[in-house]
Amino acid sequence: MTDTLQTDRSTGFAEREAAEIVAELTLEEKASLTSGASFWTTKAVERAGIPSIVLTDGPHGVRLQRGSADHLGIGDSVPATCFPPAVALGSAFDPELAERVGRALGEEARAEGVGVLLGPGINIKRSPLCGRNFEYLSEDPLVSGVLGAALVKGLQSQGVGASLKHFAANNQEHDRMRASSDVDPRPLREIYLRGFQRVVEEAQPWTVMCSYNRLNGVYTSEDPWLLTSVLRDEWGFEGLVVSDWGAVNDRVAGLPAGLDLEMPASDGRTDAQLVAAVRDGRLDQAVLDVAVRRAVELAQKATADARSSVEPVETYDVDAHHALAREAAGRGVVLLKNDDTLLPLATGSDAAQRIAVIGEFARTPRYQGAGSSLINPTRLDTALAEIELLAGADRVGFAPGFALDASDAPADAALVAEAAAAAAAADVVLLFLGLPGAAESEGFDREHLRLPAGQLELLTAVRAANPNIVVVLANGGVVELPFADDVPAIVEGWLGGQAGGGGVADVLFGVVNPSGRLAETIPVRLEDTPAYLDFPGEFGHVRYGEGLFVGYRWYDARDAAVRYPFGHGLSYTRFAYSGLSATADEAGLAVRVTVTNTGDRAGREVVQVYTALAGSSVARAPRELKGFANVALEAGESREVEVAVRREDLAYWDIRVDHWIVEGGAYTVEVGASSRDIRLVGAVDVAGDDVRLPLTMESSIGDVMANPIAGPIVMQAMGSFTAGLGESDVFTDDGMEKMMASFPIGRLVGFPGIPVTYEQIEQLIALANARQD
Repeated sequence: MTDTLQTDRSTGFAEREAAEIVAELTLEEKASLTSGASFWTTKAVERAGIPSIVLTDGPHGVRLQRGSADHLGIGDSVPATCFPPAVALGSAFDPELAERVGRALGEEARAEGVGVLLGPGINIKRSPLCGRNFEYLSEDPLVSGVLGAALVKGLQSQGVGASLKHFAANNQEHDRMRASSDVDPRPLREIYLRGFQRVVEEAQPWTVMCSYNRLNGVYTSEDPWLLTSVLRDEWGFEGLVVSDWGAVNDRVAGLPAGLDLEMPASDGRTDAQLVAAVRDGRLDQAVLDVAVRRAVELAQKATADARSSVEPVETYDVDAHHALAREAAGRGVVLLKNDDTLLPLATGSDAAQRIAVIGEFARTPRYQGAGSSLINPTRLDTALAEIELLAGADRVGFAPGFALDASDAPADAALVAEAAAAAAAADVVLLFLGLPGAAESEGFDREHLRLPAGQLELLTAVRAANPNIVVVLANGGVVELPFADDVPAIVEGWLGGQAGGGGVADVLFGVVNPSGRLAETIPVRLEDTPAYLDFPGEFGHVRYGEGLFVGYRWYDARDAAVRYPFGHGLSYTRFAYSGLSATADEAGLAVRVTVTNTGDRAGREVVQVYTALAGSSVARAPRELKGFANVALEAGESREVEVAVRREDLAYWDIRVDHWIVEGGAYTVEVGASSRDIRLVGAVDVAGDDVRLPLTMESSIGDVMANPIAGPIVMQAMGSFTAGLGESDVFTDDGMEKMMASFPIGRLVGFPGIPVTYEQIEQLIALANARQD
């Protein structure tokens, strides 16, 4: 266990007011506290009793380097539980499970003396090509926000800070340290910031990590609108903003914008820049004091929580955490297809089925992505060994089928022949396919969504030998599935962490009834995806041209075919929905539905609530997820499930007033098992927010006519105008009304038949605005 936090606590550092401590520091000491001491530690000021704290990589395990180990390797990182990465945890759709995983991560981090674990990552999966999608939860901001908040709560309950990342609009790896994510206000607020807002407001992470990229031309590390106006002033964030490692472009510009801590160390170079900027008047020392106070408060939280609010921990239960990792892995598995109930397989050595396990991934698992989150696991399950335990080794044959070091090459004829022979001798084939480790990683994006050609050739040969195939996938991002109609069963195992082999085996044999749901759409092909034409951008700019229509919103708006829709996932039992009711009040919607397990085994259903508003004044997707519930039911059990939809989640971002607005009207409420498996439909009336827009000379005639004061006067003037024009094919009453609705009222002056002056229009506008106020 590291002793970084084990400073002299008799000084009362944690109990003193941070501002008082800051006031005692020299200018140089203040500047020093706003950058790292090393790659993973903050600076200490011993005379003031300020300790150094450790920040280390997450988000699905504690990647703590020992001694002077290479920070990018794992050869000398401490063993830690590798929990399922976010791609799998997101598919569980279960905040209670996410919170338990967060608590376990907190226990391990605290045992190792870590003050802040760098996670969770909740960036939106804008494109399936993003190389880091395995670290992110969903294409939907509600899922990302709900599960992200649960992870933060669990982690921080153990006296370890979270670092919510990457803030914001970091949705690709290509040119990530320079490219500008150019996003319009509505999609920025409604899609890319909404999850962050929920986590900040519900869970108050100790730190938020700013991303590398620029946002609409401004580096996020020096964007006062993002880091101060939005994060702090609007959302009420109370913690510290830390840079992603190497994300600082200009420290003197970044600090007053709201960047408190630069990581990693700069060997004092940027500290000196801050000192010089204060001394020559370019930087107000009071601004520096604010950042230093936040750094001191972070150290106090880590120190105080480690010693008092949470019981000290020297170690953690390795076996219990491995069991939790296995539970989470099994819960994240998505059963995509199961024709003729091929699954689950029978357990026990007396079962008659002979099983061929084919694919090197069954023996040599891909269980996590590459990059900064690479964990040195405490142990590692393999699917092959776990299948042999559940089925009985005498029922199981194995053939590797392909070599991992050549998995993107054409199929090896000898390995394929061996696999086909094993398939022919079996009753059922478990064919393990997936992406090689080199295909997806932090630092670069994928070039396509295809499985390696050699694996597809293997599938063809094995299918010819035995059509009873269960394809089991190992991948951190979605892949094209051209064989979906040709095999009876497909299991999406994702990257399952160190116990992923056991989690997949549990699902295959029915020890765990599959309840995972897709937190991202699986497209038919890459060309169908929303960001296809705008990814990864050019010349340092990435245009988010799909706007609001990310993921299922895009496909549903176009009624486009998908391979498997958002929210999809099968079970070994069946669920019936009945008795939908929806009521509205000032807090939002209360949606109630009765769910019945009509099958013969226990299982979990993910009840999904979508809303829509026909005739909306703004562009909207046909349906948007607004709530979900994970419900465990015994065979034959019925339960009324209530899903609360917050009023703020019904709001859209009104660019006219730069504010969230709930539009009034009759909302459609859809409840189902996926975005395209809607079981019940209802409606509920929602009272809208009052949006008052002041009239100006640029206001359209339609806007003015809708005003209760100015409208009647304008209607009278328009009546005189149209009467003087006489009848024509163009200027009919209906045609004129449509044409003039968008005509700026200030430009009416001078038109024949309009008996008003510019000054009269100004008086009319002033009168209407005064009475509105």
